Parts: sequence; C-alpha cells; structure tokens
Amino acid sequence: TVSPVRFLDFTRYWRIADPAYRKLVAALLVFALVNSSDIFLLLRMRESGMSDPAVIGAYCFYNLIYALAAYPLGMVADRFGFRNVLVMGLFLFAGVYAGFAVSSSIEIYMILLAFYGIYAAATESIAKAWITTVCEKKDTATAVGTFTAFQSIATLLSSTLTGILWTVFGPFVAFGTSAMVTILVACYMLSMKSQSISKSH
Repeated sequence: TVSPVRFLDFTRYWRIADPAYRKLVAALLVFALVNSSDIFLLLRMRESGMSDPAVIGAYCFYNLIYALAAYPLGMVADRFGFRNVLVMGLFLFAGVYAGFAVSSSIEIYMILLAFYGIYAAATESIAKAWITTVCEKKDTATAVGTFTAFQSIATLLSSTLTGILWTVFGPFVAFGTSAMVTILVACYMLSMKSQSISKSH
C-alpha cells in the first residue's frame, strides 16, 4: 500500500519552490478548475440540434486545427514569449466559452471550435514550457511533475463543478463562469513582471 505521506510527497516541492513558480502554477490551477471536459461542448452542440455524426465530425475538426496550429504557435512563443502566447490562448478560451454560452447556431459553433483548436495549441505544451523558466534547471522535471499532479486533481474537480452549474443553472451560467474566471486569470498573468518569470538557467 502507498502511505498518505508518500502519496503527498509531490507537495514537498511546492513548499520550497521559487515564488515565481508558485505564482504561475497557482494561476494555471485556477484556470484548470474551470477548464472542464470537452464533453460539455459536445453536449451543448447535441442539444442545439446537431446529429451524433456531426458532433463527432466537429470534434475531429477541432483536433485538426489543434494539430495544424501547434507547431507554428510554438515558434511564435519562442520568439515573442510564453506568457504572451499563453495569455492569448486564454482569451480565446474565454471567447469560445462565452460563445457557447449565448449561441445555439451550428455555424457559430464550428467557428468557435476553430478558435478552440488554436487555444489548445497556444496553451497545452506552452504552459509547461513556461514553467521550466521559473524553476532551477536541476528541478525542471520535479517542477513540471508537481504542476501536473496538482493539475490532475483540479481537472477532476472542474468537470464536477461545471456539471453542478449546468444542472442547477443551465449551460449559460456553466460556460459563462468559465469564461469570466479565465479572463481574470489571463489578466493576472499579464500583471506578472517579466523579471519574475524569466529566470536564467
């Protein structure tokens, strides 16, 4: 059996990590709490009249955009900074979720899914790349692993929270809450001073 102490060993690095690391990871974890499963987007499309094959096709379209955008956005991040590209991605996420909150148009959903693919390309690997700049080189794997552990817990909670909001208040509140919190996280990241997020290795 795994003892509780050993299971929670991943929290040890958090206590000794650089403040810049904790500041960045805290923001990413708040976002993770409102970044629920994509199943809610698919459910919204299904409830708006799309057939099951159309919903599957739409999700494949999103993944195609994600795949096509990942490499060029990685190059953009290397040139203009991880923060700038990640924040752009968060604003896109907020816009997409706001769109799903207010729209029931299949055509609008397809446009939103294209932007959603760009959001994914601008955040998923770039967030971890940014984390590597706010930790010591010798701690890179530990820093990323600690974030991933916390993120996994937040991800488990996020879909539950969104499901509760959807059930009690409907999709407008569920998606709208995610959009508003994400905007706050993006603005918080913009407030980070460059020297606090650019440690040399």
